[in-house]
Amino acid sequence: MEVRTRIAPSPTGKLHIGTARTALFNLLFARKNKGKFFLRFEDTDIKRSTIDSETEIINGFKWLGLEWDGDIVRQMDRLDIYKQKAEELISKKLAYEKDGAIWLDAKKSIEYLKMDYKLSVASKDNKEIKSYFVKFDNEDLLAGKISGNVEDLVILRSNGIPTYHFAVVIDDEEMHITHVIRGTDHFSNTPKHIVLQKIFGFNVPVYLHLPLTLNPERGTGKLSKRSGSTSIEDFKKEGYLPEALINFMVLLGWHPGKSEQEIFTLQQLISEFSVGHMSKSNAVFDINKLDNINGIYIRNINNKGLIKRLKDIIKLPSVPEDYIEKVLTVVKDRIKKLVDFNELSLYFFKEPAYDPKILIFRKSDKDKTLEGLNGALLLLENQKEWPETVQGFEALLKKVMEEKNLSFGDVFWPIRVALSGREASPSPTELLWVLGKEESLKRIKEAIQLLT
Repeated sequence: MEVRTRIAPSPTGKLHIGTARTALFNLLFARKNKGKFFLRFEDTDIKRSTIDSETEIINGFKWLGLEWDGDIVRQMDRLDIYKQKAEELISKKLAYEKDGAIWLDAKKSIEYLKMDYKLSVASKDNKEIKSYFVKFDNEDLLAGKISGNVEDLVILRSNGIPTYHFAVVIDDEEMHITHVIRGTDHFSNTPKHIVLQKIFGFNVPVYLHLPLTLNPERGTGKLSKRSGSTSIEDFKKEGYLPEALINFMVLLGWHPGKSEQEIFTLQQLISEFSVGHMSKSNAVFDINKLDNINGIYIRNINNKGLIKRLKDIIKLPSVPEDYIEKVLTVVKDRIKKLVDFNELSLYFFKEPAYDPKILIFRKSDKDKTLEGLNGALLLLENQKEWPETVQGFEALLKKVMEEKNLSFGDVFWPIRVALSGREASPSPTELLWVLGKEESLKRIKEAIQLLT
């Protein structure tokens, strides 16, 4: 039997990271088992579904590298099929018409299947609602035996549009879906779906309900738009890499067994994936972990490749590309998101403004700082050939320390501040290497004037 999975988003908004995570697990399961993975749009919410949303979801999946098989299926193209199936249930007296809509008769359907049930009655809006608790032999791959309540429910609205419960069952059958992998928030829907599948004589797919991804602030509550950036487009704009997001999302519910490895390519994940290594517990969305993983991927990209990625996200300064490559060499280790580049590299492209007080290291004083700056300026000015390595500049600054009997904070610290305008930046030797002779000497002279 060929394994066939699907992802079925509603095109009513942006591609949420939760939907992308579900798509990833569907793809991994299918590819691991040499099966197929399909995309279906559940676009029956005619007021909210839009072409723009559909396009963004498609582009988001492609950007992540989650490629599907075959043509995209859309529910609104299949209304005649749903109507035919609803009428079939009416003819079997397993459904009835009410207020122009067609309803599933839960009690008759369960009795038609010769299943045991337990009746419960609740009151809502002064109306009596009967539900029937049923148990199935079917097992969820993570949660075990499937059971739950089934009640009368609308399957076809008065406007001819099917409800979610009805359309999803028919679509999965006609697409020959063998495994339904979705969020655990759908677990309570599964008894309704199995009853519908059985009364139609459909194959019941194997279910796997993924634990939720929880709000990072409290560790409780499903991750939602209120939690901050949750759409794939938002993460893309902030400078997260698609391969890093894939890597992060899979760790929200899966682990590689005894291995401590955490960095995986998509192909490695397909090879390593196993349902047996999936967690039954909810995962907490840890943005710091995502930042760390993204930083690892950024550091593993060569500078030319990283410049190409940066151009997709931000506007780079109009300078020679080889200069930007040098900048990346010294700031890359500090970048966690591509948008960090602007802030981390600003002083390489624009002369810094700063309070002269920060030129003086906490264990130094004004006189020693000026002596260190002047000594470094003189030695650097006299270099006929500007050093080509960071180590060359380190040797020069240490020479100033030795000749003037100064400390590290009297020389290295004020040079760092003079060149970057900051107390935290790449080392002064790296700054000298990137900025070059003319700009470096100019900034050191200006620092001396600020202290004089």
